[in-house]
Amino acid sequence: MTAKRKPSSRRKATSRVKSPKPLAKRFIGHALPGIKPGELTGRLIVIEGADGSGRSTQIRRLVDWLEAGGHATTQVGLKRSNLASEELESAKNGNILNRTTLSLFYATDFADQLENIIIPSLRAGVIVLADRYIYTLMARDMVRGLDADWVKNLYSIAIQPDAVFYLKLPPEKLIQRNFMKNHTLDYWESGMDLGLSLDMFDSFVQYQQLMVDKFDEYRRRWGFTTIDAGQSTDALNRALRGKIERVLG
Repeated sequence: MTAKRKPSSRRKATSRVKSPKPLAKRFIGHALPGIKPGELTGRLIVIEGADGSGRSTQIRRLVDWLEAGGHATTQVGLKRSNLASEELESAKNGNILNRTTLSLFYATDFADQLENIIIPSLRAGVIVLADRYIYTLMARDMVRGLDADWVKNLYSIAIQPDAVFYLKLPPEKLIQRNFMKNHTLDYWESGMDLGLSLDMFDSFVQYQQLMVDKFDEYRRRWGFTTIDAGQSTDALNRALRGKIERVLG
């Protein structure tokens, strides 16, 4: 007689995929008083890139996609604070701001949004989509020759994003897109205050190349994800969705 095998007492382990818990938020420098990073359970996703890179179009599409999937979202960006946006826009129109005043204006605009929109939204578990963030502001300040330690300290209150996607496009293509959209070039986005060139076209290309170089440096330092902004709008959106899905788990 052959002995019967006893049923194995081992059970096959069932694999369960768990969504990763949001990492506790960290500040670029010092945490703001009274803010507990563990309470900020939302996600902060930043889309960086120059004017003409397709940022705003992509953010609109991402908002529709995220909200259709049941995610609450809110948006922030440059010159959107209730405190300083109108005054900043008015001051820029005169083309007379010096580099320090310009920097402090934008820092005030950011700080107001951080306190009144970004932190409350993250505390409520909302996905915050930033149409540019402190990296653009810091790059601009550095290109304009402000002290690196001073600039870093100015934005030390900022929360480190869960992901930063930099839409990269050569200056020569940026100039084409800006002309197609606005039929002109912006004084500040052309770096005309820096005296790079008397010709606005040439100044635009030089200034935007300086910004590209600074963002390449930031990418290595902070681990940005660089995406080719020269591809079609649909292809770019698919690429962003795939990367954001991984961020959200």
